[in-house]
Order: sequence, then C-alpha cells, then structure tokens
Amino acid sequence: MRGIHGISHWARVFENGCQLAQANKAKVEIIQLFAIFHDIKRVNEGRDRGHGYRGAEYAASLRGKLFQLSDTDFNLLYWACTHHTDGLVEGDITVQTCWDADRLDLGRVNIRPHSKYLCTQAAQDPNLITWATQRARKRILPKLICNEWGIKL
Repeated sequence: MRGIHGISHWARVFENGCQLAQANKAKVEIIQLFAIFHDIKRVNEGRDRGHGYRGAEYAASLRGKLFQLSDTDFNLLYWACTHHTDGLVEGDITVQTCWDADRLDLGRVNIRPHSKYLCTQAAQDPNLITWATQRARKRILPKLICNEWGIKL
C-alpha cells in the first residue's frame, strides 16, 4: 500500500476524479471506487501485467458486501480498472474520467501528463495538469482523504 502506486496515489486519483467528475458529468461513485481498486492488486512497482484485471476481480469479490453498483455501473468500473494501462482514450465519459484521474498523477514518476493522452477536455486544461503534476511530484496526501479515510500522518 506504500510506494508510487500506494495509498497516496489512490488518494490523489480519488481527488482528481472527484474534481473531473463534476466537470464531465461523470458518475462519481464509480470514479471513487476506481481510485481504490485500479492498483490495489499490484505485486510490484514496475511492469505488472494484469494488475488492473486483478483489481477489477477484487472489486467483484467485494460487490454487494462493501459497495453496491448496478450491473451497468459495475461493468464500467470493471472495464476502467482492467484497461487503465492500455493507453486508451475512447469510451464512456465515466471510464475516460477514471483514466484521466489516474494519468493526471503521473508526476509521481516525473512524467508531466500530455494532453493528447488525456481523454477529456476538462483533464486537458493546462492549469489542472500543472496543479495535479505539482501535487504528484510532492506526493501530497490530500487532507480531505486523510479525514475521510481516517489516515493519521
């Protein structure tokens, strides 16, 4: 849960996604769940083929126990998690928002997101890219997330 794909990354993706969801009129609950599940089953910090699929399967195992989603909404979450590293940019607006929320956090590995790899106009805003990149490079853990998730620093 630590490292470049750990909880501080999930928290920034969560916050990025909430901000983008409003602008994109995307389904915020799916985006929030994506933030938690997309990297939760990584086995290393490098290339880890299949980690998105494993995260989607883990989400499936908790559906109905930890969270509720309709079949349609769960399919969006599953697709977003499974394919988040495939470089895709086309799809449902909620899935695109998930992928943008994750890609906006590339600053944690010293990569500034390029607008051509972002799916939505909201994510392509140069000011948002700068804001997200600065937070990612500093590995900021958002205060809202600390309070909501009960994380003590």
